[in-house]
Amino acid sequence: MKKNEPRIVVRRRRPQVEVKHNDSWKIAYADFVTAMMAFFLVMWLVSLVPQKDLQEIAEYFRMPLMTAVKGGSRNETGSSVIPAGDSSVIPNPSPIQSRGDERTEGDLRDTERLENLKAELETLIETDPILRQFRPQLLLDMTPDGLRIQIIDKQNRPMFATGSAQVQSYMRDILRQLGPVFNRLENTISIAGHTDSLQYASGEREYSNWELSADRANAARKELVAGGMEEAKIKRILGLSSSVSLIKDNPAAAVNRRISIVVLNQRAERRIDAQNASGDSATNVQELLAPISGQDLYLPGLPELPVSNW
Repeated sequence: MKKNEPRIVVRRRRPQVEVKHNDSWKIAYADFVTAMMAFFLVMWLVSLVPQKDLQEIAEYFRMPLMTAVKGGSRNETGSSVIPAGDSSVIPNPSPIQSRGDERTEGDLRDTERLENLKAELETLIETDPILRQFRPQLLLDMTPDGLRIQIIDKQNRPMFATGSAQVQSYMRDILRQLGPVFNRLENTISIAGHTDSLQYASGEREYSNWELSADRANAARKELVAGGMEEAKIKRILGLSSSVSLIKDNPAAAVNRRISIVVLNQRAERRIDAQNASGDSATNVQELLAPISGQDLYLPGLPELPVSNW
């Protein structure tokens, strides 16, 4: 190559290889996030299900299919949602078994009537000039047994004379105003007397708070009847002494001395009637009513009289 000849430089570009970006990881990540969201959603829903329902669901999946369809010892003794011997895995829809504490339609109507009576009494207390001045001493509330009206004592205004069942004049006015109101419903009432925890000097051996509370409840009954309430409205009279305090932390408080009148609902009346039923001793009632023969009658301590032969 001659020195005077120009140098020719040939520049060649190398082909650039295009790198393709792989976006498949985004799809995998999105699937992972979706799965985690679904997992936590399921866990949250499971946490809301009661434990009893979870046990039934677990029993459902734990039981073999043929056992559920044909029945068996495991199905009969277990608490599965599938009854033993059912012809179908899915049980037939049936009404929910009523529990003992569920109310019938009649009980609901009865409760509604008592609620209306409560509203009437509250209106009467606010409008009647005699009852309005004793409003702080009249407590009305609904209980499982019915509508309860409590007439409570105050330190400066007791309902009864101290230590006795003598009704004060204003207590008499309250009871006689309430008496006719109870005739508006067929429901019967229960009257309970309560005292404070202060005992008599003789204690429980002689006249005690038990007798006092019972006498006060009976005195309240007399005033209700005198005010116009039918005597047949009385279901029971209770003397509870200080066993049911209104203020449990202070059983000696004056407000624990009270008369509690409960307009019983139908459920409470049925329960009381069932408690008072003779039950198993019913078969012996006729024997108790049978007359006693003279030969079987023996009174110890009496001298024997001579038998006359004429």
